[in-house]
Amino acid sequence: MITPSRELEKAALAALPAGSYVAGVDEVGRGSLAGPVSVGIAVVGNETTDDFPAKLRDSKQISSHVREELAEPVRQWLVASAVGHASAAEIDERGIIGGLRLAAARAATQLAEAGVAFHAVLLDGSHDWWSADSLFDVDGPPRVPVTMTVKGDASSAVIACASVLAKVERDALMVALDGAHPGYDWARNKGYSSPSHIEALSRLGASEYHRRSWHLPGVEEK
Repeated sequence: MITPSRELEKAALAALPAGSYVAGVDEVGRGSLAGPVSVGIAVVGNETTDDFPAKLRDSKQISSHVREELAEPVRQWLVASAVGHASAAEIDERGIIGGLRLAAARAATQLAEAGVAFHAVLLDGSHDWWSADSLFDVDGPPRVPVTMTVKGDASSAVIACASVLAKVERDALMVALDGAHPGYDWARNKGYSSPSHIEALSRLGASEYHRRSWHLPGVEEK
């Protein structure tokens, strides 16, 4: 198992002027059939200690119980953090890349309103959606240098923090949606494809929280 370190974020901070901040960024819910896509932004600076929470890992490598236990220690370790969301309807309107950029912009706005600016981004993966402008995208995230990092959510402490916070917040949203709109088993599948979710789509059809522009299994195309 890959374990996180601070190597990437320290290298990024060393390349910036004193007093700068670096943001680790990760997304959750990209491949879900229902619910929002969510983007976590975790911010560190030169004053951030090396003593990040011991159980910190990529959110996919740890249980929901451990993720929830980690959330507050992670927030305390960081300079600042925020999670932004884009709804299923917004994903239908803008596409998934536009949805990711809108969710990231909302998270960045939360940080800006708290008086926190960051000067570079470490982004998990190999596709730089942060910088990908589109015709439908007039309110994207801040234009700052982006460094792509494959498996960054596993190898980088600050990206792992963003991964955990985004996952915990989005999972809670899906549990709440399941209570308000029962039948799709969202409390367990979190909006992703599963036998119970597909069966419910076949029986109940798509709800307002489904990504209706997508091919939804179990729903007949008209």
